Amino acid sequence: QVQLVESGGGLVQAGGSLRLSCAGFGIILRSKTMGWYRQAPGKQRELVAIITSGWTNYADAVKGRFTISRDNAENTVYLQMNSLKPEDTAVYYCHAPSPIGGYWGQGTQVTVSS
Repeated sequence: QVQLVESGGGLVQAGGSLRLSCAGFGIILRSKTMGWYRQAPGKQRELVAIITSGWTNYADAVKGRFTISRDNAENTVYLQMNSLKPEDTAVYYCHAPSPIGGYWGQGTQVTVSS
């Protein structure tokens, strides 16, 4: 049974910070290209950040504010979010690849007040 479990979302004021976690169960994340996505109401799900064994990349909207990282010993991927803006409000999802379309977590809500 493969499961990705996100945590760390919540309500925060603009300018504040949150750290999201994505823990893998029944799956080894070490060698996988992992992504954080987000989806706001009425919008397409969009890629926020990606991490491989050797590099990271970010959507322009979050570049310089968010940092994706991983702790292979904990089988966990993180998203550190600083200088949060109201437009960052969304459900944030963790993604791992698979031969049949990938795995998604259930999501964690991030709400940023002005």
